[in-house]
Amino acid sequence: MELLFLGTGAGVPAKHRNVSSLALMLLQERNAVWLFDCGEATQHQILQTSLKPGKIEKIFISHLHGDHIFGLPGLLGSRSFQGGLSELTVYGPKGIQEFIETALRVSQTRLRYPLTIVEIEEGIIFEDDQFLVETALLDHGISSFGFRITEQDKPGKLDSEQLKADGIQPGPIYKKLKMGETVELDTGKIVSGLDYLGPDIKGRVVTILGDTRPCENALKLASKADLLIHEATFAAGNEKMAAEYFHSTTTQAATLAKQADVRELILNHISSRYLKAEWDQLVEEAKSIFPHTQLSRDFSQMTIAPHKT
Repeated sequence: MELLFLGTGAGVPAKHRNVSSLALMLLQERNAVWLFDCGEATQHQILQTSLKPGKIEKIFISHLHGDHIFGLPGLLGSRSFQGGLSELTVYGPKGIQEFIETALRVSQTRLRYPLTIVEIEEGIIFEDDQFLVETALLDHGISSFGFRITEQDKPGKLDSEQLKADGIQPGPIYKKLKMGETVELDTGKIVSGLDYLGPDIKGRVVTILGDTRPCENALKLASKADLLIHEATFAAGNEKMAAEYFHSTTTQAATLAKQADVRELILNHISSRYLKAEWDQLVEEAKSIFPHTQLSRDFSQMTIAPHKT
C-alpha cells in the first residue's frame, strides 16, 4: 500500500503544486489504484509517474469545487482512448453524476469501459473482503466528505514449527490451516487451524480528508489511523482567514492529529501563497504540536507498512 501525491495545492495550480489529487496504490493488495480527487491536469501529472490509468479501479471525489473535479472528464476519456477496458466506479457527492454525464455528452466522449457513478451519503460506501471505506461530511462551504479506508484484518501467522513438532508436515494442508479451517489428517486425527494461528494481523487505516475546518467528523474519521492526510491551506496565525474560507491551518491539522491519536500526519492542500522557501516553516509549525508530521509535495510517495500483529 503506497500513496502517490499527484497534486498538493489549493484553489489554483502553482509552479510547484498542481491542484488536488492523490493515488492510493494497491498494486500488491488488488492490482489496482484508487484515486482521491481529480483536479485540473491530473492526467498530465500522471504522465510524470509510473501510474497506469487502466489500473484505476475507483475514484473518490471529496466535493465539487473545481480544483477537485475539473480533471475528471479528461481522465475518464483518456483512460478509454488508451485502451482501459476494466470497470471504473466514481464515488462523489450529489451532483457528480450530472457533472460527468453532461461533460461526456456535450464533448461526445464515448467510453469503452463500464462506468458506475455512486452519489454518496455518510456511512459505509464500499466493503469487500479486503477493504472498507467509510465517509462523513466535513465542515466546508459545500458538501465535502472525508474518507476512512480500513484494510480488513488478516489471519495471524501460522506456527509451522509447532505443526512440525506435532507431526504435521508442510503441504497443501497448511493453506487450509492458515485459513483457520478444521482438517482431518491421514491418521484420522482432526486438527483446527485456529490452534496454530497467532493473533490476527490488524489492517492499516488511512484517513483522507477533503477541504474542511476542524470538526467532530474529521476527528472521528481520523481516530487512531495509521496515516492522516489533512488539508493545511493556511499557515499558523491565520485561523480567522481559514475559518472564513472553510479551511484549516497547519497547527489546526496537527492538533486534530494529536487528538485523534494517529501515527502520522501529512499536510496537504497548501495555498499557492506559500513559496517553496516557506514550506519548511509550515511543517515546523505542525511539528511543534504533532512531531510525526510531513508536508506533501507533488510526486512524493509514501509506503504504509503493514502491521506485524
